[in-house]
Amino acid sequence: MDRLWSPWRLAYVTGGDTGSGCIFCAQQPDLVVFDGSVSYVILNLYPYNNGHLMIVPHRHVATLGELTTAELTEIGVLTQRAEAALMEAYQPHGLNVGINLGKPAGAGILEHLHVHVVPRWSGDTNFMTVVGEMRVLPEDLAASAARLRPIFAKLASRL
Repeated sequence: MDRLWSPWRLAYVTGGDTGSGCIFCAQQPDLVVFDGSVSYVILNLYPYNNGHLMIVPHRHVATLGELTTAELTEIGVLTQRAEAALMEAYQPHGLNVGINLGKPAGAGILEHLHVHVVPRWSGDTNFMTVVGEMRVLPEDLAASAARLRPIFAKLASRL
């Protein structure tokens, strides 16, 4: 029998990782792949696919309307860089880019806006996801961060 190991997800699937406060305000530096002046790019601790990034303002805001022009601009630029970095690092067939505002829209963290950028491949929603309610991630988060950080540094230097 084959075994699929993703021990970092245990706290999430058992509901034991609720903690107090905002997970983005108490960010995990080892997951940050680029830090801008008013926002940053972080790997999702519980990714849908390898390379699942989120662009997050440093300031704790819940809606697009609360963002300053500088925050909105940098989030847009970092989303654009996330697209380029993921295409270079992973060669996905496509990307999902989105913001979930409010619980009915699928927001898991209601109080701190963030943009998801998720690499997608043809056939990545297979029997494991559909039948087993499980995702297979062949690369751990530290390896994803090591792969993406130099690409973000290179993209930042092109400005």
